[in-house]
Amino acid sequence: MLGIDDPQIWIAYLLCILSAIGCIIYGMMHWNDGKENEEAC
Repeated sequence: MLGIDDPQIWIAYLLCILSAIGCIIYGMMHWNDGKENEEAC
């Protein structure tokens, strides 16, 4: 597939994509938690 024969390379690509999707989902779930950073004096 796409000239990459090594399955370890495919696993690395897959894990990177899944990690990015997981970060997007986490960010969407915690977008507006209502916890704003208070400025320190």
